[in-house]
Amino acid sequence: MSEAITNDDGEDDIATVNFKLTESFLERIDDTWQGRGFNSRSEFIRYTLRDAIEFPTFDRDELVALLEAEEDIQEGRTTSAEEARERFGTSDE
Repeated sequence: MSEAITNDDGEDDIATVNFKLTESFLERIDDTWQGRGFNSRSEFIRYTLRDAIEFPTFDRDELVALLEAEEDIQEGRTTSAEEARERFGTSDE
């Protein structure tokens, strides 16, 4: 994989990145970028990667917390909203 190099003027050089995909996955990518109005496969991939970095959905800790919360629900280890308000001294208003 190539890395971007920063010039003295502060701008990044363009880097080429190569990776392998199955043909069927590449077909799905092509169907997607064309259907969403992107000009090229590369533009779609750059947009998708930038979006994933700027707006990550979950990190590992958040996923673990979600799994633990789901386990608590399944095991009946939950608190009602009313019980939580009483415990923490808040109101529903």
